[in-house]
Amino acid sequence: QLQLAESGGGLVQPGGSLRLSCEASGFSLDLHAIGWFRQAPGKEREGVSCINPDGGTYYVDSVQGRYSAQGRFTISRDSAKNTVYLQMNSLKPEDTAVYYCAAGWGCGYYLVEADFSSWGQGTQVTVSS
Repeated sequence: QLQLAESGGGLVQPGGSLRLSCEASGFSLDLHAIGWFRQAPGKEREGVSCINPDGGTYYVDSVQGRYSAQGRFTISRDSAKNTVYLQMNSLKPEDTAVYYCAAGWGCGYYLVEADFSSWGQGTQVTVSS
C-alpha cells in the first residue's frame, strides 16, 4: 500500500524558513514523480513544485500557474531515506496553507492534481508575526 506522510510544518515568522518532508512507505520514491501542493483557506489547491524520477525539478509560478524558474523553494530527494523535501525560504504570509505531497508518474507540462494518485494528509504551514 502506497503511503505518504508529510511533516515539518509549523508557525514561522515572515522571512523565516521551513523544510517540509514527505516520507514514503510501500513504494520507492525514486520510481515516481513527487509533487508538492498547497491549499490556503478559502482557495483551491495549487501546485508548488515537482521532482521527476530522473531527478528533474520543477517549480510553479504562483501567479502564472505554470512551471518557471526556481524561486524561494527547493525540492530535493534523499533516496536512502525514501523522502522528498521542500525547503522553503523567505516565507511570506501568503505562503500560509496546508501543504500536501503526492505521488504520480510524471510532473508533466503543468503540475496537475489529476496526475497524482497517492496523497499524504498534509502539514500546516502558518507564516505570521
